[in-house]
Amino acid sequence: MQFFVDTAEIADIRKLYDMGLLDGVTTNPSLVAKSGRDFKEVVKEICSVVPGPVSAEVASTEFDGMMAEGKVLAKLADNVVVKVPLTVDGLKATKKLGAEGIKTNVTLCFSPNQALLAAKCGATYISPFLGRLDDINLDGVELIEQIRQIYDNYNFTTQILAASIRTPNHVTQVALAGADVATIPPAVIYKLADHPLTKSGLEQFVKDWKGTGQSIL
Repeated sequence: MQFFVDTAEIADIRKLYDMGLLDGVTTNPSLVAKSGRDFKEVVKEICSVVPGPVSAEVASTEFDGMMAEGKVLAKLADNVVVKVPLTVDGLKATKKLGAEGIKTNVTLCFSPNQALLAAKCGATYISPFLGRLDDINLDGVELIEQIRQIYDNYNFTTQILAASIRTPNHVTQVALAGADVATIPPAVIYKLADHPLTKSGLEQFVKDWKGTGQSIL
């Protein structure tokens, strides 16, 4: 499963990429707004740091606006993926942008039928939102499983990009469910390495080594 980071913070993106943990990035106007920087400049900088797919979201909710903004975003860098909402206009834009060779990420997916529509329109990625479904007592992981089965049944090439990841358990669950990608906040990525037995084991190793009085250097 590929790891994307869901952020617009360049420092976090650089750190995670240098660690070898990043395959791509997802961002949106809301995340960029927190940085106080120009949206297009941030997208360009992210694309210069990470050679993998970088999802940049349109702000328009109408087809013509999505098309115009999508073309602008696609020209920022070769690895930009235009993110559009899962609406009728968004699906129409997905089909049209794809016909022009522009990769798309259809976001705000909450049902298998929505995912089916996105795949039929040629979306590069579909982004089902786990955490937001959990918030209303629905099973976000089950949605991933259902989309996986549908896509496999008909050999759709649209990749499942699990979004709204809140916890390390979410990462495990979507990996088991067959997601192609998980887009994860930086704090959750760091938590994936944590385990109390690793910590206690390392503390014991350090203690034992000091007791030998030796040095490797």
